[in-house]
Amino acid sequence: MKTVTVISDTHGNRGFFDTLNTVLAESDYIVHLGDTSADGREILKRFPDKTIVINGNCDPFKLGENERVLEIEGVRIFACHGHRYSVKQTLTKLAARAKELNCGMALYGHTHDAREDVIDGVTLLNPGTGSRYSEKSYLYLVINGGKSVHKIVPAV
Repeated sequence: MKTVTVISDTHGNRGFFDTLNTVLAESDYIVHLGDTSADGREILKRFPDKTIVINGNCDPFKLGENERVLEIEGVRIFACHGHRYSVKQTLTKLAARAKELNCGMALYGHTHDAREDVIDGVTLLNPGTGSRYSEKSYLYLVINGGKSVHKIVPAV
């Protein structure tokens, strides 16, 4: 069993990491989906061996990759920021890309709105934002033996 904490769009709010420190410390993986405004360096410094940073459209310093496929406990996950797939207008391009990569799940940010959808058999998950632009939230995943459960968690 592996646990994954997914955050996005922190836009310089490093205090968000402090509020989640216990969850982040206990997670097997931490995925930041972009728009870190360089605060991605802070999370990489705290948890270098388990943090994956994806570049967002507001990231002047590229700390990670633009997109990535993760395989955790037999679950293939496509991770991206979302802006290259027009996620503010539609999620069909994102679902199609995940399906093309043989992923049953896609993680994305960019919109600052936490949500979960299923399109064409692909589960699409947005953790929301860790910044002032909306109510703060994150995504918590538990993956075991090819199956996963998830929860979008409001952050205080």
